[in-house]
Amino acid sequence: MTEPKNHTGVDLNSWGSSMESSRRRFLAMAGLTAGGAAVGIGAAGCGTAQTGNRPGGEQSRGRPGASGETFFVAGFQWGPPNNFNPLGPSPAWPCGNAQIQLIYETLLRFNMLDGSLQPGLGAELKEVDGQTLDVPLQEGTKWQDGSELTAEDVVFTFELAKDNELSYSNVWEYLESVTATDPRTIQFKAKSNPLNLLPIRNALATTLILPKAVWSKLDAKKLQTDTNLKPIGSGPFTIDKADQTQINLARFDDYWGKALYGTPAMTTINHPIFRSNNDGDLKLESGEIDASQQFTAQIWKMWEKGKPVGTWLKEKPYYLPGNTPLLQINNKVKGLDNPLVRRAIAFAIDTPNIAATAMSDYSDPANASLILPTGYEEKFYDQAAVDSQGWKYDPDKAVEILEGELKAKKGSDGIYELPDGTRLGPWTMITPTGWSDWQTACEVTVKSLKAVGMDVATEFPQAPQVTSKMQNGDFELACWSASGVSPASPWSRFRDLMDSRGAAPLGKTTFFNFIRFSDPAVPGLLDQAGAATSDEERRTVYQQLDAIFREKVPAVPLMYRPLEFYEFNETNWTGFPTSENAFAPPMWQGAGIQWLFKLKKVGT
Repeated sequence: MTEPKNHTGVDLNSWGSSMESSRRRFLAMAGLTAGGAAVGIGAAGCGTAQTGNRPGGEQSRGRPGASGETFFVAGFQWGPPNNFNPLGPSPAWPCGNAQIQLIYETLLRFNMLDGSLQPGLGAELKEVDGQTLDVPLQEGTKWQDGSELTAEDVVFTFELAKDNELSYSNVWEYLESVTATDPRTIQFKAKSNPLNLLPIRNALATTLILPKAVWSKLDAKKLQTDTNLKPIGSGPFTIDKADQTQINLARFDDYWGKALYGTPAMTTINHPIFRSNNDGDLKLESGEIDASQQFTAQIWKMWEKGKPVGTWLKEKPYYLPGNTPLLQINNKVKGLDNPLVRRAIAFAIDTPNIAATAMSDYSDPANASLILPTGYEEKFYDQAAVDSQGWKYDPDKAVEILEGELKAKKGSDGIYELPDGTRLGPWTMITPTGWSDWQTACEVTVKSLKAVGMDVATEFPQAPQVTSKMQNGDFELACWSASGVSPASPWSRFRDLMDSRGAAPLGKTTFFNFIRFSDPAVPGLLDQAGAATSDEERRTVYQQLDAIFREKVPAVPLMYRPLEFYEFNETNWTGFPTSENAFAPPMWQGAGIQWLFKLKKVGT
């Protein structure tokens, strides 16, 4: 099946993640072409990543020559890079926020396994008092031009978002000030009303720190448009070559952090710019790609063939959930504004089928909760409440709600009407074209709703059109995401879907609460969760929010996805983390960079 570029599993909203530019799939084309010329891994002097065979057909391990010193990755870049501007809307890999910190780095690094914030440019996080956080810089932090990276650079980076509308400007809703208490310590002071350190912690782990000496020279109008083709960061790699076929990074051997983190074994990291899903799968399977965050259907077939391919888990679902695509329901549409109709919808959806087909069994059936049931959010999750208050696939129960509680009657066309004459449809469910896993989820959902007597169809516009429709409330039903796992979740997920404060009315652009849901208890509960001082206190508040979610059903979780896909081939490099050797999380962003420093070349 031919499909255009798809998305990856990252958060599409405002709390510390990139937009859908990094969540895509390969084009399923017949060959790998760019500009009419064949493209091979290791172009421009990097060598070709070939896998030989020993006599008898046994696959050899390790690549010869320059390609053996190169770490090949895939799944982030889908077209020629035109800018490396971390402040821009679509920076090329690896300069987007929520991407691996190879050039630009953050103060702290989030670990999705336990929710911890681990050292980055900052040595630690000190809680001075209930409103104040201090972050001392690591010893010897430097920029790649050799100049010192100081607290002044950090203050400058955060102040940029206060004075300009940038992707991380929303932290200033909760941040009172950022100051340098000395040349190497930064103090973050939260506002007292509302007091909420969660989004501030999130910003510490997601805001890429920029050199003031470079970015202060730019006019404010160019902050997001400058191409920044030769970025100066603080990380362990620099841009070596970038064209329509590849992005090639060179190891920066004067990296300030080598005394702390070590030196990566690979001398270069190469991201070929693929356009073929089949080609990408074959190259991961053969060992020509070392690690990928591409969605690869039925990846288990690779190791059934004896290939040294792995994921985080050995058994299904193979990946650790980190994001929840939902059926987002426009709560202002006639008929859909009724919570009982939305509850009937929730019971009608065949979520086990979505998990098996759309997600290739990489997901358990989604639960009636906005809290992820595994990973660090598990401590906030309440399975008993989900079982007693929630829903699961039960079309008979959906019909019982429609006929018994709503007193709806089927018309001659088989579609239900409410007693006031409101017909349950026609409604359209949208998601971007080419996001084929989400499209499959839509198709399963629509089939489920038709089966219980609702008039629903699918429509798959281009991604920018869907984004605009979501932000302006110009939709009825949609498969769309809310915040993924982060230092601010699940607070950020509840906020994204249920907080009416600051959400624009229909027809005007908003960046959260696309469904325009409103409940008078939600704002106060969100503020309570934000100001809570213990996990147990937060858990109590989150359960109250989750109970409102289950009662009012503003949206319906459709499936679980990883925060990022994480798969690897140990033909050339070994030592990747897994659930059995969890020295680092299955992430590329944040604390996930740790595993890059631990890899070893096969045979060494």
